[in-house]
Amino acid sequence: MQIKILLVEDQKLMRIGIKSLFCDYPELEIIGEAINGKEAVEKARLIKPDIVLMDIGLPDISGIEATKQILEHNNNLKVIMLTSHISENELNNSLSAGASAYVIKDISTDFLMSVIRMVKEGAMWIDPHVVPFIRDKNCGIIPSRQVSRSTFKENHSNLTQREYEVLKLVVDGQSNSQIAKTLTISEHTAKAHVCNIIQKLVVDDRTQAAVKALKEGLV
Repeated sequence: MQIKILLVEDQKLMRIGIKSLFCDYPELEIIGEAINGKEAVEKARLIKPDIVLMDIGLPDISGIEATKQILEHNNNLKVIMLTSHISENELNNSLSAGASAYVIKDISTDFLMSVIRMVKEGAMWIDPHVVPFIRDKNCGIIPSRQVSRSTFKENHSNLTQREYEVLKLVVDGQSNSQIAKTLTISEHTAKAHVCNIIQKLVVDDRTQAAVKALKEGLV
């Protein structure tokens, strides 16, 4: 299955470098480029990519603001945030804007390609380098007083044991098909569990469900 990608990066050398990574992955195709946030919003509307690789630090509107505007036009599109440094505010704001993944730019090529495929399937992903940092910094995503898993379950007793298992896999960044394989259930059943979790946690999507689980100390 071909995955169409819009690359948003203001630095020419960085764009050339990122594009060169895709030569060995014919199923992943960069169909457009943008050098600032406003151009990204317009091109996303015109060329309708599956994935947007979005640099956060752009010269006009930020990648975070561009993500908000892009998803207002098309909330089926997936945005992967690319950044060269770890920032608690940027992570929080990126997820709030609707981004499906937050990736540090020194990620390996194979891993980046895997993240793109996972996000296309509906998974969310946070770079593993970020989670210890936000714990240490005590930013808004993870609280200073970690809640035990038993307490989390008490606070959300309306979740079934199976839904709790599925939620942990959503936090791990697994897509519905991966959850189905892990738990030996059908993809349709996995999707139904995710929908139930979203309703019971009173959130809008799986990313917000994962963030809520992080906030309340599930991981």
